[in-house]
Amino acid sequence: MRHDYYSYDRQKLLAAPKVPIEVLADNAAVFQTMAREMADEIKQKNGLGKTTVFICPVGPVGQYPYFVDIVNQEGISLKDVWFLNMDEYLTDGKQWIDKSDTLSFRGFMDRVVYSKIKPELVMPESQRVFPDPNDPDNMARTIERLGGVDVCFGGIGINGHLAFNEAQDELTPEQFKQLHTRVLEISPETRTANAIGDLNGAIDDMPRWCVTIGMNEIFNARKVRLGVFRDWHRAVLRHTAYGEVSAHFPATLMQTHPDVLIRTTEFVAKLPN
Repeated sequence: MRHDYYSYDRQKLLAAPKVPIEVLADNAAVFQTMAREMADEIKQKNGLGKTTVFICPVGPVGQYPYFVDIVNQEGISLKDVWFLNMDEYLTDGKQWIDKSDTLSFRGFMDRVVYSKIKPELVMPESQRVFPDPNDPDNMARTIERLGGVDVCFGGIGINGHLAFNEAQDELTPEQFKQLHTRVLEISPETRTANAIGDLNGAIDDMPRWCVTIGMNEIFNARKVRLGVFRDWHRAVLRHTAYGEVSAHFPATLMQTHPDVLIRTTEFVAKLPN
């Protein structure tokens, strides 16, 4: 069965989406806007003397250099900020891949974010949390102790996954929303897409396992902000905005979230002639 929404032009896409969509000029504008929102949220919470809690992705990543520059230039303290990172690749033994591996999300955040922020501004290492395959429940405990997540930032995978919450057709949407942080096997679709982006197509060298923050933790964030900007995001965006809510395409669950926004580009909003 073919789905009509995949052929929606820009006008029809924006006519009545089931999730709010903001169209920006290009990739840089998406990343800059995301970085600015991150910084402004922190500044607001700092001004109130409150802790800021973000769920943060490694994909998209284009926002981080802008965020680092804003923090350093404006002297924004991250001492009361927690970054709860979405996920990490695992070895076949279901342990974190080494931080020195080019695929490691922990290594990426160290190289591109934490080490680039002025030492007097960056948060302590204890506030940079990754899901732990040996203690997956730590993420939920941390969120509860901190009083919840202010904003979940992220992207959408080719099969609609958020973080590595892969589709599970056998679950209802409500059952899928209850999934917590866990170890799981990465789908062939995700491994293929990531191999193209990260390993020049070397799918045999892509990890088969991951640990991911759960859909429960994502959905219960007070705000969710997603960025979509790749060519194949044209279909992903349309499915998310107009498809039936289902565990088959997890991003559709965002249609029921009270404060979600998808930022995209003119390139994605338009279809080729």
